[in-house]
Amino acid sequence: MDEPQITDDLIAAHGLKPDEYARILEIIGRAPSFTELGIFSAMWNEHCSYKSSKKWLRTLPTTGPQVICGPGENAGVVDIGDGQAVVFKMESHNHPSYIEPYQGAATGVGGILRDVFTMGARPIAAMNSLSFGAPDHPKTRQLVHGVVEGIGGYGNAFGVPTVGGEVRFHPAYNGNCLVNAFAAGLADADAIFYSAASGVGMPVVYLGAKTGRDGVGGATMASAEFDDTIEEKRPTVQVGDPFTEKRLMEACLELMQTGAVISIQDMGAAGLTCSAVEMGDKGGLGIRLDLDRVPVREEHMTAYEMMLSESQERMLMVLRPEKEAEAKAVFDKWDLDFAIVGETIAEDRFLILHGNDVKADLPLSKLASSAPEYDRPWDEPLPAPELQDVPQIDPIDGLKGLISSPNHAAKNWVYEQYDHMVMADTVRAPGLGAGVIRVHGTGKLLAFTSDVTPRYVRANPVEGGKQAVAEAYRNLTAVGAVPLATTDNLNFGNPEKPAIMGQFVGAIKGIGEAVAALDMPIVSGNVSLYNETDGSAILPTPTIGAVGLIATEEDIIAGSAQAGMMALLLGPEGSHLGQSALLHEVFNREDGDAPTVDLAAEKAAGDFIRANHAMISACQDLSDGGLALAAFEMAEAAGVGVTLDSGDTPVIFGEDQARYLIAATFDCAETLMIEAGKAGLTIQTVGRFGGDTVRMGRSEAPLSELSALYRSSFGAVFG
Repeated sequence: MDEPQITDDLIAAHGLKPDEYARILEIIGRAPSFTELGIFSAMWNEHCSYKSSKKWLRTLPTTGPQVICGPGENAGVVDIGDGQAVVFKMESHNHPSYIEPYQGAATGVGGILRDVFTMGARPIAAMNSLSFGAPDHPKTRQLVHGVVEGIGGYGNAFGVPTVGGEVRFHPAYNGNCLVNAFAAGLADADAIFYSAASGVGMPVVYLGAKTGRDGVGGATMASAEFDDTIEEKRPTVQVGDPFTEKRLMEACLELMQTGAVISIQDMGAAGLTCSAVEMGDKGGLGIRLDLDRVPVREEHMTAYEMMLSESQERMLMVLRPEKEAEAKAVFDKWDLDFAIVGETIAEDRFLILHGNDVKADLPLSKLASSAPEYDRPWDEPLPAPELQDVPQIDPIDGLKGLISSPNHAAKNWVYEQYDHMVMADTVRAPGLGAGVIRVHGTGKLLAFTSDVTPRYVRANPVEGGKQAVAEAYRNLTAVGAVPLATTDNLNFGNPEKPAIMGQFVGAIKGIGEAVAALDMPIVSGNVSLYNETDGSAILPTPTIGAVGLIATEEDIIAGSAQAGMMALLLGPEGSHLGQSALLHEVFNREDGDAPTVDLAAEKAAGDFIRANHAMISACQDLSDGGLALAAFEMAEAAGVGVTLDSGDTPVIFGEDQARYLIAATFDCAETLMIEAGKAGLTIQTVGRFGGDTVRMGRSEAPLSELSALYRSSFGAVFG
C-alpha cells in the first residue's frame, strides 16, 4: 500500500505544530515516513509526553519513608509493613467516554487495572470520579447511563470491588465529561516489576489479545479540543473485553513467579509504540520490532495501524531467553497470544520492520525523554468575585435543596450497579466517605477515597488544590486510617490559554503544599488537558485519590450514630458560604472565595481523631453542605433522628475546613472535650441523635420524609 504524502494538513491532523515538525526534521535529518510521523505524533502528544505539565509536576513532593516507587512507572508503590506494598494509580478516560460512553469508561477501567497488575500486584479495589454536564442537558442522561454501565460491566466481570468515588454535575462539563478511574492492588514489597528493559539481544514479547484497528490515534485524539467533528472520532475509541483481561492478569502474575520477566509494560495510550519506546528509553536501549510477527485480528493492517492501535488487554515484555518455553506454556494454558516480536539492541534506534521493509528507523531516546517541553505562559488567576449577602434560609428547606440535587442526593442508583463485595474483603461499602478493604490474611485494612471541589479550584486554584488534598486526608481520617500517599488526576482545559495554565499552576502549588504538610506524597498520576468543546473549558478538576492504612480492625471507626449519642463538632463553627453547595444548589449562585485551608489545623484535627478513635462511634468530615448535610447523612445512615441546636444559615451550611462531626456517648463526649482542650483544639456539642425527626433550630421534618427524598432523587432524574 502506498504511504500518504506528508503535507501540512497531515502534520496538523497528527496534532503536531509547525515548529515541532521542524524539530523532527532536525532530529532525523530527512522527512519522516507516514509511520514515523504517527510514532512522533503519539509520543509527543500531551497525553503521552506531558509537555505542558512536566515543569510543574517536578515540583510535587513524591518521596517519603513509605514510598517504594514514585511517579514514572505504571503505578506508585507504597510500603504497608510486613513485607507488603499497595500499588495504585488514577487515570483519565475523558474524551473516549464522551464519544462512546460505555466502551470509553470500560476501557478506562481496563487500562488502570493493567497499570496495577503490570507491577506484579493483584488488584483489590477500584474507584471512580465522574463529572457530567447539567442534569437537564440533552446528552447528560445518555452519558451517565453509558459510563456507569461501562464501569460496572468491566469491573464486575473482571472481579474487583468498586469501593468509592464521586459523581458531580455542572454545566461546564456539558461538552466534555470526565471519567477518572482508580485501581489499587497488593504485592510483595520485594517482588515489584518495573518497565525498564535491560540486556542486549533480549527477546521482546507480545502478550495477550490480538491487535485490531480499534483505538488508532486515540492518544492524539485525547490531546485535542472537541468541535463539531466529534462523531468522526468514534473509531479512535477502544473496545474492551474484561474476561480476556482477567486471563491476562492471571497469566502475567503466574509468569512473574517463574523468573522469566526482565521488564513488563502494559499497552495503553499509543499501544505498541509507547510501550516499546518507554521500555527501551528507561533501560537506555534500542528496540527492533518485526511487525510480521504481531498477532492481528484484521487483515492487511499497515505498520502505521499496528504501531498506533490501542486494542485492549495487551502487554509487552522483555524476557529471559532461557525461560521462553516456560513462559509460552503459561500463556498457552490461559489461551492468550505469546509472540516474540523483536529484541533489544545496543544502538539508540527504534527500528520497525514490516513485510521486509523498514517502516521506521528513529533515534529511540528522542521519542520519549527528548519530547518537547514547554514553559507555557500563565496568568495569575483573578480574585474570586466578592460574596454578596446570603439571606437566612429555613434550614430544612436548605437541606431539602441539597439532598434533592443529583450532586448531593444518595448515589445508590450508581453504586448498586457496581459489585463492591466481590473478593469478600470489603468492610465499608461506597456511599459515605472512604471505602475500606481488608488486607486478606492479615489484621490490616486499607482505606480509599477520591476528592475535589471544582468550584473551589476555579475560584481560587491554590486553596482549591489544597482543599482537595485536605478533604481526602479527612475522609481517610474519619474511618481511623493513617493517610499514606496520593495519586492525582489533573483535568483542565487548553494549556495554551494563559488563564487555564494559571489554574493548573495554582492548583499544583496548592496540592504540593498540602501533600507535604499532611505527609501524603504523590506517587503516581495523570494529566488530562484540552478538556474543551468549542473553546469552552471544563471546571478545573484536579482529582485526588488517596490511600490510608488502618493497622488493626480495632482501629477502624465504622460504627453508627445511636439514639442518645451526642453530636460533637471538632473545629471552628461554620461561617464560610463562598462557593458553597448551598449557594450553588439553592440560590443558583457561584460567588465568593473558596474556603481557606489551614494545613496545621487539618493535621492537628486528624491526629486527634486517630488518637481518640476508641471513644468515637461514628465520624464524618465536613465539606459540601457543611454541618447540616453531614449531620443528616450520619443520621440517615443510622436510621435515627438528629437535633442540631442552631438553625443559623452560616453556622449549619458554612464550609469552613478542618472540621469533623463526631457521634459519641455522653461519657465519651465529655472525655473527648477534655482531651481536645489539652490539645488546644476547639470542640463543642452541637446537638444530639435520637427520635425520628431532623430538627435544626426551630425547623423540623420527619426523617422518613427526608430519607425518601435523599434516596429517590438521583434515580428520579436518571433511573
